Amino acid sequence: MRIALVLCLAAAPATADVSSALTDHVLPGYAMLAQETEHLSVAAAQDCTLPSLTARFNSAYDAWVAVSHLQLGPVEDEGLLLAMSFWPDTKDRTGKALTRLTASNDPIVDDPTKFDDVSAAAQGFTALERVLYGAASDADYTCRLTRAIAKGLAEKSDRLFAQWPDFAALMQTAGEPGNTRFQNPQEAQRALYTALSTGLEFMHDQRLGRPLGTFERPRPNRAEARRSERSLRHIQISLTSLEQLAFSLSDDALPKTKAAFSDARTRADTIDDPALAGVADPISRFRIEALQQSVREIQIAIVEEIGSPLGITAGFNALDGD
Repeated sequence: MRIALVLCLAAAPATADVSSALTDHVLPGYAMLAQETEHLSVAAAQDCTLPSLTARFNSAYDAWVAVSHLQLGPVEDEGLLLAMSFWPDTKDRTGKALTRLTASNDPIVDDPTKFDDVSAAAQGFTALERVLYGAASDADYTCRLTRAIAKGLAEKSDRLFAQWPDFAALMQTAGEPGNTRFQNPQEAQRALYTALSTGLEFMHDQRLGRPLGTFERPRPNRAEARRSERSLRHIQISLTSLEQLAFSLSDDALPKTKAAFSDARTRADTIDDPALAGVADPISRFRIEALQQSVREIQIAIVEEIGSPLGITAGFNALDGD
């Protein structure tokens, strides 16, 4: 664990907004993820039951959600995004992967060096939620599986955190001789702006859009982390984290962006529906749809107040499809 690693970057002739985003948002976020997943792993080794792990599970999952929009750098280079959280899972690959492991009492869960080889759908927070909040047919194997997933999350998180300072240095030295990753400062800006844009898109289309479905056919069972009733919590955490990233990317006041985030947070805080199960109820659905529209207003505001002044647009992201 490298939590003591100093979260600062050497002075370099890169743009101030990139430096601020890295030092104020990205690196502390990954430090928190590494710390909380380590706590989770240690707690699971001591007591693998849900009552004992609930607080640690929530803290670690919170930390992941706070950085999950950062689909660049080490998480992209190592292909770990799905191994951290396999969602959306349109074909229930998590359920199928966990069933295969438990049906055969696969001893791979006892070998940390090999557990990374199992399906990504069985490794991350989505899988851990299913194990903790599902019906256990074999308590002993469920415990071993819980510990394997928790340990794997800690190891992956530590690896990501350890690699981020070097990647951050590349972003800070964009355009300097020898930097083939970022050939000019605008590329580094665009990468972070894309993370912001992608995070808002994911919130609008997936975290809200999937359970909303259509008025005629709402889909409450498609809500993220519904079993642990964290669906709304993920939206609230993401709003806070994305707002921090937005304001670290610009030195301007961003009045429209600030107002849009404030409106979305207020709407989210007034929804008393942690699993977004109320999408099938007309009154509850209206509140959730209003929140989704507020997220759209944030998207419009950041284009106007951040993207356009910087002369950049969001680049390719992992949600774009083929």
